Amino acid sequence: MSTTLTRSATKTPVGNSLTAGQLPAWMPWVLLAGALALSAAVFAILHGGRPIADFNIAGTVFVGIILFSVVLVVLSSVVETRRRAADRLATVLVSTAFTIALLPLISLLFTVIVNGVSRFDGEFFSFSMRNIVGEGGGAIHAVWGTLIVTAWAALISVPIGLLTSIYLVEYGRGRLAKAITFFVDVMTGIPSIVAGLFIVAVCALLFGPGLNTGFMGSLALSVLMIPVVVRSSEEMLRLVPNELREASYALGVPKWLTIVKVVLPTSIAGITTGIMLSISRVIGETAPLLLTAGFTQSLNVDAFDGPMMTLPVFVYDQFQNPGTNIAAALERAWAGALTLIIIVMALNLVARFVAKKFAPKFGR
Repeated sequence: MSTTLTRSATKTPVGNSLTAGQLPAWMPWVLLAGALALSAAVFAILHGGRPIADFNIAGTVFVGIILFSVVLVVLSSVVETRRRAADRLATVLVSTAFTIALLPLISLLFTVIVNGVSRFDGEFFSFSMRNIVGEGGGAIHAVWGTLIVTAWAALISVPIGLLTSIYLVEYGRGRLAKAITFFVDVMTGIPSIVAGLFIVAVCALLFGPGLNTGFMGSLALSVLMIPVVVRSSEEMLRLVPNELREASYALGVPKWLTIVKVVLPTSIAGITTGIMLSISRVIGETAPLLLTAGFTQSLNVDAFDGPMMTLPVFVYDQFQNPGTNIAAALERAWAGALTLIIIVMALNLVARFVAKKFAPKFGR
């Protein structure tokens, strides 16, 4: 005779409910949305009828996050266990610190978008400032100048920086490698205007004083870009496991081909990101371009002949020399700043696409 034992089914309490001693998963998001909405309403009342550009977006986000943090921690201490409430308190503190760090960026983006969108039109991207005194005009000459100067700077800096990093990681030994690393670190902290003065001095010795061209601006930017490319590429190359190199050597592949076929493809995602960071670092520089590329109100696409306007210099010129219509000049300046931000964002999106497309695929 056999006896069959059966386990009685026990009902487990339903989680994610207030009666189960746990806040629902959607509760923090609802509290966050409500806190931000309440903070926005309060600041809108205090704002009155002033222009939207004067709205305190940073204060709205900060007060909303503080209100959300207090309500969430208090509610968690009432409903949940003491341990869970302490965990939520730590999470809230970290999130608040992160939000405070983002406040300048949020305020900057809000201000630039609100002030620059009014002139973000077809005329702004179709006309230059030639023969424009008051309203109208555009920044097509500055947009082309920024793209051309930055492209030449990247064309100069990327090969030099990448080859230097390959030498330091794969070949460099002894005093020469240490000296190169030291000077690269020193160049990383060089003020941008010093790079511009250096290029102006060199070109004055070779071609005479008073010369301003777009290529001079590219040379000045390349002085700032090269150390960033070297340091970022060097770190990415060092992350490649030595086992991959040794496996390639064991198959009889020479070192240069191992670098080309194994090391570089493995680290291409990080290298591309570093290159984009270096471009973003210099595309908004104003001081070296003021000294090298100069000013012009007309479209010039020849980097080797005559001054070339860039977006940072265009924004500076509109603020410093507004002409007869100050409001129109400020609108053009804000629109130029918004265009520059969009270009930087587009470059970062391209970098992410390239990194994802050409990164090595693991697995079957």
